[in-house]
Amino acid sequence: MKLQAVLFDLDGVITDTAEYHYMAWKQMAEQIGIDIDRAFNEQLKGISRMESLERILVHGRKEQQYTMEQKERLAADKNKHYVSLLTQLAPEHVYPGIHELLDQLAERQIPAVLTSASKNAPQILSSLGLAERFHTIVDPDGIPGKPAPDIFLKGAEAAGADPACCIGIEDAQAGVEAIKAAGMFAVGIGEQELLCASGADIVFDSTAKLNLTSVLQAANLN
Repeated sequence: MKLQAVLFDLDGVITDTAEYHYMAWKQMAEQIGIDIDRAFNEQLKGISRMESLERILVHGRKEQQYTMEQKERLAADKNKHYVSLLTQLAPEHVYPGIHELLDQLAERQIPAVLTSASKNAPQILSSLGLAERFHTIVDPDGIPGKPAPDIFLKGAEAAGADPACCIGIEDAQAGVEAIKAAGMFAVGIGEQELLCASGADIVFDSTAKLNLTSVLQAANLN
């Protein structure tokens, strides 16, 4: 079978905005008397803003103390802080190996699709100088969050691709699970044991080691 599209997560795959998310969530949590650390923050990777907030409230045993309107305001405050931090992003913050992979896909005329839960993805790609490198940026609004496969299926549809002929790249367990649920080949970036446990077909500890040829061989695609 021929590769028809490659679907990318954003945070932890193309660039590192995870630290900015952590800083913004930590500040918001502290304002309502909840302490979160980096270990807890791992649970927030790859999921939506509102689900992240719900997990923080459960962690602080305050899930019953806020109305939906108040929760939306807390999430908006977090996002405002996060967006202010994004002004620090620049093209040099693209992870190593990503430009080369996008070049290889362009040479083969294979669409690159962004499948991130971040509503700020267009702004981030623009800051990184990558906005024109992607065929589609899937709008996550109204789409069930990962590990549901919906955002990957939507990305494949936008590229006119058969999910069975697609490769998804993720750094989060929820993201890897979503790729597999969509019937795609899953490439993990990060800790091998953790991501393999979520179903990753192949894992690289760094994007610098991403190799399209070896991934295609492992996926039985060409």
